[in-house]
Order: sequence, then structure tokens, then C-alpha cells
Amino acid sequence: MAASTLAPAPHPALQGITVLERGWLSSNNVVLPAGDGEAGATIVDTGHSVHAGQTLALLRHVLGPAPLARIVNTHLHSDHCGGNATLQAAFGAQILVPPGQADELRRWDETRLSHGLTGQRLDRFGADGLVCPGEVLEAGGLRLEVLPAPGHDPDSVMLFEPRRGLLLSADALWEHGFGVVFPEIAGEPGFEDVARVLDAIAALPVTLVVPGHGAPFTDVAAALGRARERLQGFRREPARHARHAAKVLLKYHVMEEGSQAREALVQWALATALMQGLWQRFGAAPAAGSAEAWVQALLDDLLRSGALRQQQEQVIDA
Repeated sequence: MAASTLAPAPHPALQGITVLERGWLSSNNVVLPAGDGEAGATIVDTGHSVHAGQTLALLRHVLGPAPLARIVNTHLHSDHCGGNATLQAAFGAQILVPPGQADELRRWDETRLSHGLTGQRLDRFGADGLVCPGEVLEAGGLRLEVLPAPGHDPDSVMLFEPRRGLLLSADALWEHGFGVVFPEIAGEPGFEDVARVLDAIAALPVTLVVPGHGAPFTDVAAALGRARERLQGFRREPARHARHAAKVLLKYHVMEEGSQAREALVQWALATALMQGLWQRFGAAPAAGSAEAWVQALLDDLLRSGALRQQQEQVIDA
């Protein structure tokens, strides 16, 4: 079971707010208590389906007998919305999602939704409403501005509370980087969007960032500097970003499975749409050999780095 931290941080921007700092596969969860006139608490992002039972237990511990009225997703990647179905079944909570893929979600179009393209697990759910850039989300007595955050995901949003200087940045900014730029690995531009979002964060009076992964942090300038340096490197060498993304997808799949026979893992990669696209755009060179040889080389890199380990024919998460 992934590690989780359940403790309100002492920073004043988090007064009354609980941050559930999660271990991979799950995103962090932010729990906002019910404000005056609100039917119940709000949770921002719900982690991965594999950890849905753990998410439910943590949330019940936070809420006690209080109801959960609303689930808000910053974006529709499997690690941010995987607990939606479980929490909605348990609490009857309303689910709000960014507007970009609302139609695909309604149809459950796995050829367009990211979990289908990445070959990841996600328990089916439906949306009850939208959380749109430019709007204000009222929760727990706070007024959270909904800000666009394309780059990692073209439809992602961030939430900013200006009175406290609190930014829920999702995967647009971590203390040491940002999430894989999925448009780029799907053959669409995304690096410029990342740069614009980093500039937008720099212009905000932020005192505390709660990222999608990792602990909350206050040194926003340093985090932005690291993110910009990382982005500059990816812009110079898009193939490096693509290789990084391919390794992330492999590592993530092994984390979902716990362990998998190496040959089955290779066949999963060869059958997964985004991995196929990465091979066609960045791996298919004479030196790379076949697609299978390319995947095997990526696995060998992950094993050498200690990100994965192998026992006989089984590849295991490290």
C-alpha cells in the first residue's frame, strides 16, 4: 500500500484544510470542510483506483460523521480521478471536472480519455458538472479562482485562493519539476503552454503551493527556477523528454500491477497507444532496432537505475 501522510500542515494558508499527501500511484488529496450553507465537504482530486479503498478510509478519518458533498478534479488523469467512483458511491458526492473532455467522459470514450491512451486503470464514473477556468469555486468559506493550467494536460486547471496565497497547482508545478508534458508525447505542442503557466504562477502572490505530488512548499521562486531549467532542457532535446515519458509509463504500469512477467510487460508497451506513438516519433531509428528492442532497452535503463528490479522473469516495482 502506498504511503500517505494525514496531517494538516501548520502553515496559515492551510488553516482548516487537510492535505492528504499520497505516495505514488495516487495524487495528493485536499479536503476543504463545509462552509456556511454548504451541504458537506469538498475534496480536490481522489487518487488512483488501486488506492481507492485507502482514499476512502483516510477521508472517513478526516470527516468523521460529516458528509462529503463534492469531488473536484483538476484533470482527468488516472492518478487524480481514480477514487471518484468509490467516493461517489460511498457519499453520493457531486463530481465536477474541467470542461475539455466532458463529452468523452460522458461517452466513456477510452480511445480519447488519457487512461485508455496510456493503458492505465480507471474505474468508470460520470460528471455532474464542470469546474471552468475563469470561475470561482466556493468551498469551506474560501473563494478559489479556477485557473487554466495546460501543458502537462491541455485541460488541467489549478485553484488559487488569493486571500491566503494558496495555490493547488496539480501537476503544473512540483517542488522539483512538473508532470510529463502529455501533448508533446502525443505529437502536439505543449512546452510553450508549460512556460506560460509557470509565468502565470510567478505573477501570483503565492505563499504556499500544494502540488499534485509531494509535500506542500513555500519557496515558489526556487521551484519555478528548477521547473524552468528542466523545461529548457526538454525544449532543447525533445527526444530526452520522450524517453523520460516512456520510462514513466513503464514504471507506472508496473506500480499498477505490483509485478509482471517481463515479456507481458513488453507486450503491454507494444500494444499501448502512447507508447506506440513514442516509438514512431522518437524511437524508430536504425540504431534502435525494433520496437521491442527499444522497449527492452528502456526496461534495462530502469533496472540499472533501481527504479525497477527483476527477479527471474518478474519485473517488480522498486
